[in-house]
Amino acid sequence: MADVVQPEPNSLQISGDTLSARSSPATARNDCSITPLTPSPSPRVEVRPRMSCPFSVVVAIDFGTTSSGYAFSFTQDSEAIHMMKRWEGGDPGVANQKSPTCLLLTPELRFHSFGFAARDFYHDLDPEEARHWLYFDKFKMKIHSTSDLTMETELEAVNGRRVRAIDVFAHALRFFREHALKEVKDQSSSVLEGEAIRWVITVPAVWKQPAKQFMREAAYLAGLVSPDCPEQLLIALEPEAASIYCRKLRLHQVIDLSLQPITNGFDLEGSRPFDSSFRQAREQLRRSRHSRTFLVESGTGELWSELQTGDRYIVADCGGGTVDLTVHQIEQPQGTLKELYKASGGPHGAVGVDLAFEAMLCQIFGEDFIQSFKAKRPAAWVDLTIAFEARKRTAAPGRANALNISLPFSFIDYYKRHRGQSVEAALRKSNMNIVKWSSQGMLRLTQEAMNELFQPTIVNIVKHIEELMAKPEVRGVRFLFLVGGFAESPMLQKAVQRALGRTCRIIIPHDVGLTILKGAVLFGLDPTVVRVRRCPLIYGVGVLNRFVEGRHPRDKLLIKDGRQWCTDILDRFVCVDQSVALGEVVRRSYTPARLGQRKIIINIYCSATDDVTYITDPGVRKCGTITLDLPEPLPGAVGGAGGGAGGPERREIRATMQFGDTEIKVTAVDVMSDRSVRASIDFLSN
Repeated sequence: MADVVQPEPNSLQISGDTLSARSSPATARNDCSITPLTPSPSPRVEVRPRMSCPFSVVVAIDFGTTSSGYAFSFTQDSEAIHMMKRWEGGDPGVANQKSPTCLLLTPELRFHSFGFAARDFYHDLDPEEARHWLYFDKFKMKIHSTSDLTMETELEAVNGRRVRAIDVFAHALRFFREHALKEVKDQSSSVLEGEAIRWVITVPAVWKQPAKQFMREAAYLAGLVSPDCPEQLLIALEPEAASIYCRKLRLHQVIDLSLQPITNGFDLEGSRPFDSSFRQAREQLRRSRHSRTFLVESGTGELWSELQTGDRYIVADCGGGTVDLTVHQIEQPQGTLKELYKASGGPHGAVGVDLAFEAMLCQIFGEDFIQSFKAKRPAAWVDLTIAFEARKRTAAPGRANALNISLPFSFIDYYKRHRGQSVEAALRKSNMNIVKWSSQGMLRLTQEAMNELFQPTIVNIVKHIEELMAKPEVRGVRFLFLVGGFAESPMLQKAVQRALGRTCRIIIPHDVGLTILKGAVLFGLDPTVVRVRRCPLIYGVGVLNRFVEGRHPRDKLLIKDGRQWCTDILDRFVCVDQSVALGEVVRRSYTPARLGQRKIIINIYCSATDDVTYITDPGVRKCGTITLDLPEPLPGAVGGAGGGAGGPERREIRATMQFGDTEIKVTAVDVMSDRSVRASIDFLSN
């Protein structure tokens, strides 16, 4: 039985997320204490067999920027996906299968409520009292936008108080855990132990490794699973989950935007207004949401009978915070998926429209007033954003009448006291003709105003899709699936149809806001369904190689035990956009650089570009460390790095990395003692 060496808690250290060139580790001699035993051998493949699911239930949590929810499926009845129970509260006219991603903490920083309950309680608080409570919404965006994410990164509540982000995320996940477990137990006849449940949490595909690890750490903190059983939790990529579900679609479960190309709001025959097809589509959408259990095909759905082997399609996940694009190919007959191009996209979700509305208010009433109102009347500000959110959903192209948005009485009153004039007077002075004032205390946003709010975000989304479709690997795509909550917007649907309707078929699943959630359940039932992924970055290790005069720069020369080494060389495990199959492992063998070495530090480095040679090159950063404690060699056994013809054999350290999953896995083994260090790369240490 091999001894397992546990890394010390402080042994995995990473430097900050800076992309500037580092000073040469030749000055800090421990940084590059390994040398390749063999010159970069080619990768070996260990394809793992598809295993039956060892769990009795899979629970998936779609943790969204604007709305979140969970769904589950029993492995004995895996064709039935159960959506979470309906939430109390909710907005009139909006079908709620998910809950708003907002969370309320008491003034003492204890968890109070999540979702509609948090929103409604906060709304009902006395304005003075509300200033002491901590209300968070759309907080997932912070994880995407923070470049140096750590366990200590903070979130700011609406009232300005700051709390550790990991604690806020853990509160939300704990809330989902309690609700999901209760519902699963209500539907299960057998007693479920904690380890009988596999949990799946969705994240955007464009998120980097630190953000994925952050969600995993939050799940450990929330008690979803124990850090000792990491395989019980899967991180699913949102567009990938949507793609997995889209494989199951039948023709009656989708809206095909490409069947009738449109010009100026009418189809080519001019027979039906563009708007009516969307009204019909939204009615189907609404009806499909009243059932809480969905049945999925056991094989692939009939939509795919039109796809030949090798056909490619794009999934555009248009969510609250990000647009997330993935390109897949279905492999027949097994129905597995192969990623054809690394995930792309950016922070261009529906929240962009909300931010544009806030900017418009600042333009009319003054930024200082809006900031002051948010700080002094946080609950009323939340009411105003909710009123806008509800109207935003009804915005459609070609709509003749204006959209009315109620201004809270406290806004009107606070403005009068703060500025000494009425809201109506401010509107007149602003010369903003596209926003009117109604005597019922409402802002009237004309169609032109709504276009102005939507345009920047929609233009970015269409641009991202068009740029992706121009790539050589992606040309000739026949299907574009629009998914995510923002895909319900007729404004976005029309823009995508206009730009791309003649290039490919644009398909929207009926329950478009739940597509990711259902796909995440399917992924939990069979994580091997995505067989090949693309690596977004180079990963490798810093090593010493024999110094070659004329080839290596002099400032990389290091002399150890009388031998000349070139330090800081990046030995690559994978390259940018490289195809990596599930279960494929990349191995390297290394030997200690000097005799008697008792500890090996293997630093993992990454870079977004391929043209790098040394770990000090611009754009290369250290993203993790594996520490291997070496037992003392037995007398007469394997020695250190020296040894000539009759000398001791060189000692071998074998490092293995797995890149085909949604998270990277790393191990290193001292071959002589068979001691292994199992190490997830730590991306979150300072």
